[in-house]
Amino acid sequence: MQGLLSPVERKNGWQLAEASGEATPYGVQQFLYRAVWHADAVRDDVRAYVMEHLGDDEAVLIVDETGFLKKGTHPAGVKCQSSGTAGRIENCQIGVFLGYATSKGHILLDRALVLPEDWAADRARCRAAGIPDEIEHVTKPNLAWQMLKRAVEAHVPFRWVTGDSIYGDYRRIRLWLEGLPKGYVLAVSAKEYVPIGWKQCRVGDLLAGLPTEGWTRLSAGHGAQGPRWYDWCRISLNDPLQPGWNRWLLVRRRRSDPTDLAASACFAPEGTALDTLVQVAGRCWAIEACFEQAKGEVGLNQYAVRSWTGWYRHSTLACLAHAFLTGMRAQANQPAAQTGGLPFHSAPTGSLATFKAQRGLSSP
Repeated sequence: MQGLLSPVERKNGWQLAEASGEATPYGVQQFLYRAVWHADAVRDDVRAYVMEHLGDDEAVLIVDETGFLKKGTHPAGVKCQSSGTAGRIENCQIGVFLGYATSKGHILLDRALVLPEDWAADRARCRAAGIPDEIEHVTKPNLAWQMLKRAVEAHVPFRWVTGDSIYGDYRRIRLWLEGLPKGYVLAVSAKEYVPIGWKQCRVGDLLAGLPTEGWTRLSAGHGAQGPRWYDWCRISLNDPLQPGWNRWLLVRRRRSDPTDLAASACFAPEGTALDTLVQVAGRCWAIEACFEQAKGEVGLNQYAVRSWTGWYRHSTLACLAHAFLTGMRAQANQPAAQTGGLPFHSAPTGSLATFKAQRGLSSP
């Protein structure tokens, strides 16, 4: 943890060892590969910490994926596949993550490594990469659904769920959220269908038939260049089974190119304002900020491990380090009288010791 939070250039075994005063990386390698500890238990500890100190009933859960560029064929789950991180097909691993966006900051709450179908079919290759025999191929939307269910079972406070169309097109997630009920603003592709009246309508056909007038200009939040202004409209869909709730199709139009349209399926309480749906849609960008921070500040993508276990351990510890920094930022942004409940009372080194003590973590 001290190494991940340190300013070393690369958070690999050698530099993490040097940051903690070790002469060789063998201790770090032992810790990530062979030592007996459970990454999922630490993930649950991170979640409990976030709930206690950064939890917010108005929070938005965000599902998204990121790529980890790799060389060779040995790292668990690696293959030539589309990577949004690289913007092209690259040899990489893909991780699906659950983000947690609150007024106090943005955190990576959960993670899952994608095991491609060709990997799952080659058990000898899986065993060589340390992948347990019981691990099978699971689609990205199903991995996201599993993480969402874990968050709900742990009583994580939140009001909304958002994500890209690969997750919004998966209707089981939408119907499951409606059954809770929890609001969502999930992007959907042009090929997806939504219910209007007595039939299912293709989203692409609805977008093609929209009028040129009657749009509302709203900001989806602040970006690197300032407010993200778009034109918006929404179409009422069939009412859900939940009384007091409505469905809509939210459509975003780029100001510089009126033909550039994007749609999101929405589920929210009756009377929800258009601006509220737009703000939730805009929170989807928060997880991109999480990825940038976690990769740039705590080495989420700088691991040299190849095994399944090593990936989960490194990514979990990076999520822990990122949550710690997010908490420190939350403290810094509050008046001094309001920071007494947060476990951050000194410089980073002292804060880490306080954090470890409060979470029951001991030094080696």
